Amino acid sequence: MFKSVGKRVPRFDGIGHVTGKTVYPSDLSMPGMLVCKTLRSPYHCTRIHFIDTTEAEKVPGVYSVITHKDVPHNLFSMVPDHHVLAEDIARYKGQNIVAVAAVDKSTALKALSKVKIEMEELPYVIDPVEAMKEDAPKVRPEGNLRVFDDVDTVRRIRRGDVEKGFAEADYIVEGEYWTPNQEHAPIETTASLAYLDGNGKLVIHSKTQGLYFTLGDLSNVFQLPLNKLKMVGATIGGAFGGQNSIHTDHIAGVLALKTGKPVKFHLTREEEMMYTTIRSAWRFKIKDGIKKDGKITARYVDVLEDCGAYTELGLYALEKNVNYIGGANKIENLAIDGRLVYTNKMPSGSMRGFGVNIGQYAEQVQTDKLARKIGISPFEIRLNNAFKEGDENHVGNPLVAVSGIETLQKVAKMAGVELPKEYQEMSSK
Repeated sequence: MFKSVGKRVPRFDGIGHVTGKTVYPSDLSMPGMLVCKTLRSPYHCTRIHFIDTTEAEKVPGVYSVITHKDVPHNLFSMVPDHHVLAEDIARYKGQNIVAVAAVDKSTALKALSKVKIEMEELPYVIDPVEAMKEDAPKVRPEGNLRVFDDVDTVRRIRRGDVEKGFAEADYIVEGEYWTPNQEHAPIETTASLAYLDGNGKLVIHSKTQGLYFTLGDLSNVFQLPLNKLKMVGATIGGAFGGQNSIHTDHIAGVLALKTGKPVKFHLTREEEMMYTTIRSAWRFKIKDGIKKDGKITARYVDVLEDCGAYTELGLYALEKNVNYIGGANKIENLAIDGRLVYTNKMPSGSMRGFGVNIGQYAEQVQTDKLARKIGISPFEIRLNNAFKEGDENHVGNPLVAVSGIETLQKVAKMAGVELPKEYQEMSSK
């Protein structure tokens, strides 16, 4: 009856993977292709006083040496505040400052060693809690906290009266939870190949996960209309969210435009691990009010996201986090304060449900604490507070096709946990 459902179906690209015939962006090459390498900031925060590329340009086999002055538009990303090449200040260790296109890797590295650059190490801060203090080194001129809607440094979610809810509670339970930065560590490191085709269109073979997001972003960087830029997606050797951010496409593209030749920029494993976007570090402080019957009367969550030196996708992650951190619980009195903090670290990007699952870790551990406090099972505390069909979520959206209760009942059965009859008869409808 079914062609695929319930049957073993070979992956459409499986044969190429197991035979080694699959071509990844890092495998690509072209006749006359140049190699790109970059000079990066050795410090967490660096003032760049001057750059002299004269001697680097004289190295035989070097076709181009570029700084931020050579980039048509030097800002990129979803929130375009990240520099393609650092200008007066490099705000994190490993930020690109100078890029070279040469006939091979050794020539490119030799040219970078000839770059004369005067840098001054500046005070820095890498702890997000320290970064919020008034006397902390300024990561950005406007300060270390993101301002939302030009008004406030706190992204607020409010529902009901949280103080009233705490007053009605039999118990108050508090918890603090941290999650660390995390690197994606894909098997294939980031790579781009950029060149001009026969019609003068800039073509970039990219490892991006978001082809059309990248296309629009790079059109702005290169100051090219969309019909003069072509992004070619490829089989990706691992990404996990890390390739939603641009790491090599922009620099390879600028060098291809400058030289008129194909340019490949392929990160080493060290560069991939140390300098590309990472999963944010987060801190959550949760305060709950709960009654003896298991009803959550109030919840307050203080969210702190360590975004790194530039906004990248961190703002989107925070917006998602504060919308979901309340959990799958119907809580009438809820207050959430979210802060995005800048530190002198590599920018944060997306990774595996970024912003959402990180918050759910904290919320779920806190919910288990509530169950222990009043002496009921982890299943019962969740069933007591579960959303039902037609409820509004924490930001006022009506819920449809709700099945949280049925899911919990099924999981309990699979785990061999016999729920009390009243919970077995509950329904999300």
